[in-house]
Amino acid sequence: MTVVGLGALAAVDPSPLFVLSLLPYLAFLRWAAASKRFPPLALRGFQFTLVFVAVTIAAAVVAELRFGQQLADVDRLHGSAEAFLTVANLLVLWGFSRAEPGQEPPDPEASTTGPSGEQVLSTGVEPAVPPEDGASVLDPE
Repeated sequence: MTVVGLGALAAVDPSPLFVLSLLPYLAFLRWAAASKRFPPLALRGFQFTLVFVAVTIAAAVVAELRFGQQLADVDRLHGSAEAFLTVANLLVLWGFSRAEPGQEPPDPEASTTGPSGEQVLSTGVEPAVPPEDGASVLDPE
């Protein structure tokens, strides 16, 4: 069985898709900064990923113009560009590893922590949505 259309899909230029993929990432960065729940160093690591993207684009242009090859085929340029991703990942890792465990969110009324450490949205006695089967998490059984 052959799949019709794979040839047409292979002919599609992925460049516009690459640019469009930055939009959700920029939205994520904006949300992460606004939420104030990310450790600052980890947030910087996520932001540094954009530096990796810019360096990779520049390295791809150099690989094409100077060597007439794709970036993946020019080891020195490819490795140098990937080093920026490694730095970004290390910043994220280091930022989250240095965060204090059990650190409360900045707005204590927005969320609280339940008895087993899970995050709950309200501290009311009754659940916000009653269970469909009549069972309750408040039942002693």
